[in-house]
Amino acid sequence: MKNLILSAFVALSCIGHTATAQKKTSTQEVKVTIDLTKVENDKVMVTVTPPTFSSNSAVFHFPKTVPGTYSADNYGKMIDNLKAFDKNGKELVTSKTDDNSWSLSSAKSIAKITYWVNDTYDSELGRGFGKDDIFSPAGVNILDGQNFMINNHGFVGFFEDKIALTEIPYSLTILHPANLFGATSLIDIDKSDSVDTFKATRYFDLTDNPIMYAKPDYETFMVEGMEILFSVYSPTGVHTAKSLLPDLEKTMRAQKAFMGSINDNKRYTILLYLTDMNRNDAKGFGALEHHTSTTVCFPEAMPTEALGEQLKDVVSHEFFHTVTPLSIHSKEIQYFDYTNPKMSEHLWMYEGVTEYFANLFQVNQGLIDAEEFYQRMIGKITNAAAMNDTMSFTEMSRNVLSAPYKEQYLNVYEKGALIGMCIDIIIREKSNGERGILDLMKKLSKEYGIEKPFNDNELFAKVTELTYPEVGEFLNTYVTGTTPIPYDTYFAKVGVTKAKIQVPGNPFLKDMATPYITVNPTTKEIIVLPSTDLNDFMKNLGLKGGDIIVAINDKPYNLDNIYDMIMESQLWKADDTISVKIKRDEKEQTLKGKVKLSFNEMDGYQLTESSKEKLNTAWLKG
Repeated sequence: MKNLILSAFVALSCIGHTATAQKKTSTQEVKVTIDLTKVENDKVMVTVTPPTFSSNSAVFHFPKTVPGTYSADNYGKMIDNLKAFDKNGKELVTSKTDDNSWSLSSAKSIAKITYWVNDTYDSELGRGFGKDDIFSPAGVNILDGQNFMINNHGFVGFFEDKIALTEIPYSLTILHPANLFGATSLIDIDKSDSVDTFKATRYFDLTDNPIMYAKPDYETFMVEGMEILFSVYSPTGVHTAKSLLPDLEKTMRAQKAFMGSINDNKRYTILLYLTDMNRNDAKGFGALEHHTSTTVCFPEAMPTEALGEQLKDVVSHEFFHTVTPLSIHSKEIQYFDYTNPKMSEHLWMYEGVTEYFANLFQVNQGLIDAEEFYQRMIGKITNAAAMNDTMSFTEMSRNVLSAPYKEQYLNVYEKGALIGMCIDIIIREKSNGERGILDLMKKLSKEYGIEKPFNDNELFAKVTELTYPEVGEFLNTYVTGTTPIPYDTYFAKVGVTKAKIQVPGNPFLKDMATPYITVNPTTKEIIVLPSTDLNDFMKNLGLKGGDIIVAINDKPYNLDNIYDMIMESQLWKADDTISVKIKRDEKEQTLKGKVKLSFNEMDGYQLTESSKEKLNTAWLKG
């Protein structure tokens, strides 16, 4: 899972499974019907036909958490008016025993259970702001006649009859408006335009396959034998699957080239939900991974190029999850306990190595240069230093659902990725550049795979066996241990040392706390700050303090879309042709010229030792 916090530039306006594997019972099946044709108060009705119970005492559960989210979300809170009926339609006694569980009396007599599912998107305060929010890509959207985000763990529960019945098959039928297309990696076995039927071998497989219903806007393409389905919901239609496809396709082709044989999926689905920031809608931006798909949420207001860049980073992270934890994982994930989850200690690998790959493949495949890759790693070092750098990573991982460990979760994308980088460098150094961490993950995937989990406490020994003693020492000292990682030591192994570097700045921001512009909240006008030493971009174009920016390249701007202006300016290249319509002394005029980028000197890293150049090349390009 990757979650993002998108800056609102506030300064501008101030100026699996259960814990024990169960045998499949071929004659048992849970049948579920979700009716999307009758929406009441942002709720939809679900009807469940249970399996045959062995006793009169049973429980119906919804997950407390689901794989990939690392938070206690309690999906049962979104369920209303749950009722049980016998074959004659007589209502039977049920009792809600906690946030996620209902006790079922006379279980042997139950013919069906009905309940209403609430929308989560329209009640969000924003990930990181509303502590009880369900992360949007893991949530539920019910927008009558327009969009339904069906994360099945939010719609469908599972039964407990002495044991949790998560290993029996599920049959899911969805009734939907004929004009809405259900995008998913599941196979629809019903040929009707308004009824979809899907089969899942167990509860995990059902919840592992989200479905998004929307008016058809999708593209498909093939990448080395894998069919990619890319489906987009854009409320106003400003973005389409076709307009966003080039960046996505380029990225996924590069990923497959980087991964090689480690991924053999035949089908992969990307569900992109673009949220309307002007109403109560999803605010948890990012993505959630699944074996053969990913759900993604971003603001619709993002410019196409900026959205394409975000998709490149986020979708690539989720796609690398097909390696870990989806193919390489512990028993805590294979036999996931939805009611009382036990977390694995290896988030350094599940999220950290995944995030590292999401950056490494880009420099490996020529999507970014080495300097940008180094700068990204510098950013992660800075972010990790702001967190608890002496907390054992494995201890944090095991206890990530509880304080004080859950407050450190975001470090999996920072220090976790840096752990992966250091291990990669160690392996490259010891093998004279011939192997790296991708080779290790291929070996682990071959050793274990989707259906064979490892024991949490045995992974480090296996990694050491497949690599070098120095890797084991690193894991024990810096991952299990509490010693901060000396990153410069590992960079030096591949000839990279600290250096002053020049990086392009934003045309309208000196830094995140010091803008060159402000706004008039009454008129919504964007104003160049007076009495400010303007940057090269503004001076070259002839902008002056007090100028009101009316439009850029014929696109009007004001307070309502200033975020667009900032994001689009990040994509400008040196010497791009540009025109800026301004109002100066109550008169409009247009300034035309070329983009001149401003550069800021920053601490960074560069390849400075020529004797290590060959090893450096093997690291980044091997």
